[in-house]
Amino acid sequence: MSQESTFKHISVLLHECIDALAIKPDGIYVDATFGRGGHSGEILANLGENGRLIAFDRDPQAIESSKRFASDPRFTIVHSPFGDMAEQLEAMGLSGEIDGVLMDLGVSSPQLDDADRGFSFLRDGPLDMRMDTTRGESAAEWLAHAEEQDITQVIKEFGEEKFGKRIAHAIVNTREETPITRTAQLADIIDKAVPVKDKFKHPATRAFQGIRIYINAELDQLRVGLKAATSVLKPSGRLAVISFHSLEDRLVKRFIKEQSRGKAVPHNLPITQAEIDADKVLKSLGKAIKPSPDEIERNTRSRSSVLRVAEKL
Repeated sequence: MSQESTFKHISVLLHECIDALAIKPDGIYVDATFGRGGHSGEILANLGENGRLIAFDRDPQAIESSKRFASDPRFTIVHSPFGDMAEQLEAMGLSGEIDGVLMDLGVSSPQLDDADRGFSFLRDGPLDMRMDTTRGESAAEWLAHAEEQDITQVIKEFGEEKFGKRIAHAIVNTREETPITRTAQLADIIDKAVPVKDKFKHPATRAFQGIRIYINAELDQLRVGLKAATSVLKPSGRLAVISFHSLEDRLVKRFIKEQSRGKAVPHNLPITQAEIDADKVLKSLGKAIKPSPDEIERNTRSRSSVLRVAEKL
């Protein structure tokens, strides 16, 4: 058994996602964040022999784990961030032909549980944090040269950490004496820098989140990915997005609201409602969906998840 296979992943809001996508047996669907294939497997189980699923992921380990679906002719996986979805599907001749797009944001359980990936402050490992380990700068590399002001901004803005300035100052002071290369080392620096502890959260939670989001440009990817997903959907196609923290969820909520609003025009301008509605792209389908108490009990990592669903007009 490989080390990768020992890390268990439980797909969040699995049945709610399948219901939200309203899967047609012969439809074409996109799993924008393959992860370890839980959602993909369920989509395939609901597709007929003429259905099709295209999955995306930038994590090489996720691509490796997709091999169990390799014999299924309905399945295709692309080693690419979902922000490239529009270009990739255009090249396949599928732009505007997609019946549903699912986006499950954030890090997967195997990424968190594998100390070598550097995402977790609970397990000591190399301070990496890259979702795609084949490219880009690791967290350790960035922290080695980043300006204190930039570290502060990242931790405050993306981690929503009010002690970002103290943490950044402690990081810069420490790196002058010794390189910061391990997750436990960074977690200890943060722990000592935070003057007031939250009894429900590890002191490093928010700072690690902020650095991870920055290293992977997660919010930029989400902005581009939402536009791409909307562009590739056919009329009545569904967009389903699972978020895990407020920054993501606010962005998704705002995007759906803006795409559902139609043209903004001055009051009393002589223009028909049909002309205003012509610019509407999406229709929000109900309120945000959250995990049931039973799911949270089975999988505590689902507790912060929020599913939002929209339909293309």
